[in-house]
Amino acid sequence: MNGPEGKARRLLLRRLSLAEAVGLAAVVIAGLGYWDTHRARTQEERDRAAQAQALKAEAQKGAQRLTFLLTATPQGSGDWLRLAPAHAEQVIQTQTLVFPTEVRADPVETTGNPRIEQGWFAAGLDKAEKARGRGSEEVQGRLPVGVTTVFIEDGQTRTDRAVYRMGYALHPRILRGPRISLEGLSLVQVAAGDPRAAVDDLWLRQAPPEKSAPRVVER
Repeated sequence: MNGPEGKARRLLLRRLSLAEAVGLAAVVIAGLGYWDTHRARTQEERDRAAQAQALKAEAQKGAQRLTFLLTATPQGSGDWLRLAPAHAEQVIQTQTLVFPTEVRADPVETTGNPRIEQGWFAAGLDKAEKARGRGSEEVQGRLPVGVTTVFIEDGQTRTDRAVYRMGYALHPRILRGPRISLEGLSLVQVAAGDPRAAVDDLWLRQAPPEKSAPRVVER
């Protein structure tokens, strides 16, 4: 087909081939554009997730810095507890400790040496236990303690007020008062103000005074 009809057919086929090539190129370009857009969106989502995770970690770190928690380590066969903050960056300056009024009415203050000594309240605790009929036997108990701590964190002076339970064991001894060994601390609650009232309330609820037997009146 070398005539005009054949020439027209070849021209049509050439146009069709060119159109197919242009269409294929458009499809490839569109695919590459979609892939680039998808990759960019995926990377953006990853960046947002990483940023959110970093912000969350920073917020958690900040919350931890605002939390003050005491740990206690028994010393001298339980004669006293060495107190320390759970976070090493917090440095204790002073502490005021209050015990149940029945056990010890006046507070104890320490400076630069955070601790609890059993001698501070041993006589009062022994008397309280005997009032409940438990002075002549081995006793495992928990004594509420209110602790007001002034400490340094990030160069700032802060104050924490909280109520703890202090584990203790009371060991009777012949011809002498009982030996009291201290075991550790557990946090009960954070106190908004003076923890004395919370300490007394917790003590009375967990160790109510023994009720005396009713008197029999003879007629």
